[in-house]
Amino acid sequence: MPPPQEPEPAPAPQTEAPPPARPAPPRGGYYKDDGPGENPPANLAEIPDAQPKPERLIQAANRPYTVFGQSYEPLRQVQPFQQTGMASWYGRRFHGQKTSSGEPYDMYAMTAAHPTLPIPSYARVTNLANGRSVVVRINDRGPFHSERIIDLSYTAAYKLGYAAAGSARVEVQSILPDEPAQTAATPAPAQTAATPAPAQTAATPAPAQTAATPAPAQTAATSAPAQTAATPAAVQGPAGNAVYLQLGAFSSRANAEELRARIAARLASLAESIQVLSVGNLWRLHVGPYASREAARTIGERIESELNLKPLLVVR
Repeated sequence: MPPPQEPEPAPAPQTEAPPPARPAPPRGGYYKDDGPGENPPANLAEIPDAQPKPERLIQAANRPYTVFGQSYEPLRQVQPFQQTGMASWYGRRFHGQKTSSGEPYDMYAMTAAHPTLPIPSYARVTNLANGRSVVVRINDRGPFHSERIIDLSYTAAYKLGYAAAGSARVEVQSILPDEPAQTAATPAPAQTAATPAPAQTAATPAPAQTAATPAPAQTAATSAPAQTAATPAAVQGPAGNAVYLQLGAFSSRANAEELRARIAARLASLAESIQVLSVGNLWRLHVGPYASREAARTIGERIESELNLKPLLVVR
């Protein structure tokens, strides 16, 4: 398939004009003149995720805009948001160019471009094929392509394991600055009516995209039938909900079960508390429950140290 048409240059994002139109590369690869840099850092896998923090939104980067005849209305505040679809990445072709935030694009930083999430804001992106997750800072607009929902930096795509393939099916969840871990892992309401549906239709399941259909609730009633291990009596957190750690989210139950077996073999003490839950169209791997967030974080630090996984704290 021929590459998308080269977008016309756009003025700096601080002006009234919309952000630069940057379509995503074709499926299975990147632009013929794009790709990783000639001398990438040797420690790409060790580059830390973005660290969520409260930031003032950039007014000029969050105004409604139109690209390729499609209108977009960015969210005006950081709020719960969840979306599933195809992710791509962009590299040396745009390295050093201005992003919609006005900052230069750094393909080796943990950043991303999204059509409607606030700039700047933070999101957790999970590769549904392998369960890997990263936290990125949204500082750019794009991809303006019906089959893509987000463009990651080269490093973020590398850490998720799809840099060579060019694209992957992912889950995107916004992170609220006051509770980054919990918000990132808890399914959020669907997009508001202000979010343009056409830019997310081809590769994104309808239930997660329409304003009229709420995202699947992560309740005990939904999860119980899919549990594959004995579930301990629920321990109530401060808000009256059970506290868990999420170790992965997959579109395939087989992949979730494979990770469950690996974790149980490495950390036998967790074997009885690992659950594979069906939530919406995804299989999530949870460990718990725990008496408090602090107790869960202690176990999470051990899991991260011994298994090189970054658990997410969830309350359900």
